[in-house]
Amino acid sequence: MRTRLVRSSPLGTRRAACLTAALAVCAAAGCGSSGSSTGGELSPDGRADIGGTPAPAAPTAIPTDQLFKTVLARYRAYQDAYQKAYEKNDPTGLADVAMDPLLTEVTNDVEATKAKGQIWRFAKTLNPRVYASSKDRSKVYLMDCVNTVAGYRFSAKTGKRTGGGKGGAYLYRYTVQYDGDSWKVAASVRDRTC
Repeated sequence: MRTRLVRSSPLGTRRAACLTAALAVCAAAGCGSSGSSTGGELSPDGRADIGGTPAPAAPTAIPTDQLFKTVLARYRAYQDAYQKAYEKNDPTGLADVAMDPLLTEVTNDVEATKAKGQIWRFAKTLNPRVYASSKDRSKVYLMDCVNTVAGYRFSAKTGKRTGGGKGGAYLYRYTVQYDGDSWKVAASVRDRTC
């Protein structure tokens, strides 16, 4: 009788990558941390912004599933308003679905596009997922692989296409915050390709 060594199969490359990504998301979300003094905002480098004023209390009586559905619906409303703002060079609709610092950032970019005499039209697909929320439930954190299928730049004066083409897919992380009346997208960080 021969003895044979049986090894357990190591994690496949795909599983290891998923596990690494899950750990990175948990680290970014602050999973396992206690007593953090961060305001929970995302900074461009992906770290939590420390300090700031606390957000108004969120409606805590809402069941988690319903809360997440509401937040995802508000995020989709933001994406619609974002697209319309660039198509019309008019950021006024963003105030209903976005708040500072993101509101100012997008408004300034739309105004800069308008000053260049350009209009952007694009088609994109979304696949948002909730990955965390603050302890007081005033902030919910989403990640989304935003796939811009195509984006075209047009002249605002002539209406003729002046550039653009095939887009790309990038992972974005968003902070959706309760402002006392409704949920609004407050921060966005573009991550890697997806």
